[in-house]
Amino acid sequence: MEGRNKYPDVDVFKMQPIFFRVGIVLTLALVVAAFKYTTKPPKLETDQFQFSIDEDVEVEIPRSQEAPPPPPPPPPPAIQEIVTTTLEEETEDVSFVDQSVDANTNVEAPPPVTKEKAVAPPPPPPPPPPREEAREIFVVVEEMPRFPGCETVAGDAKAKKACADKKLMEFIYDKIQYPAIARENGVEGNVVVQFVVNTDGTVTDVSVVRDIGAGCGEEAVRIVNLMNSMSEKWTPGKQRGRAVRVMFTLPIRFKLQYN
Repeated sequence: MEGRNKYPDVDVFKMQPIFFRVGIVLTLALVVAAFKYTTKPPKLETDQFQFSIDEDVEVEIPRSQEAPPPPPPPPPPAIQEIVTTTLEEETEDVSFVDQSVDANTNVEAPPPVTKEKAVAPPPPPPPPPPREEAREIFVVVEEMPRFPGCETVAGDAKAKKACADKKLMEFIYDKIQYPAIARENGVEGNVVVQFVVNTDGTVTDVSVVRDIGAGCGEEAVRIVNLMNSMSEKWTPGKQRGRAVRVMFTLPIRFKLQYN
């Protein structure tokens, strides 16, 4: 090398081996980092269910009790045939029997009725079973239903309601699973479900009021039905101090987050 270069002190190739080794090290480091790099799954975000909905949701209020059907009309009067008879037809031979009674007439009393011959009157028919009245479903009551887990919290009903809303959000965030079809197609939006909180705290009549498709509505219904398997039930709503059935509307937001 010294014989080839006229000026060895300014040889530009003397640092080539060092640069070559440094390049190999950096290349291997980038390859290892590329193999170790993983993408995080999209994070599900469920907001507080009391957020305002952009569009108005038309909720059909169930009928508390249907009016009984009108009674059927009375049947038409039957036509009776009137038979007229003449005076000659009505006249018959009548024989008169002397039925006068005096002191010497022997009158026989009718035989007494014995217990064996006495027939007890038939018992009166049983009263018809009382018709079960339709239980009324309220939409707005004085004290709305609360998610369980906050009844021992100190404070008034407003503080317990705020704690119950937080517990409900945590329950949904912990149990919900983003549908695979919705994740692959980037489906996002709000799903609104509606259900009835009974007087015993159970949840029934779950229905989807607004759906964004791709399995999100079915997933929201599944989460609501899981509430019946909890150890504690909902605190029922109250109207004038007594527990009543209340229709509850719950919006759930499905949103994908990519890191």
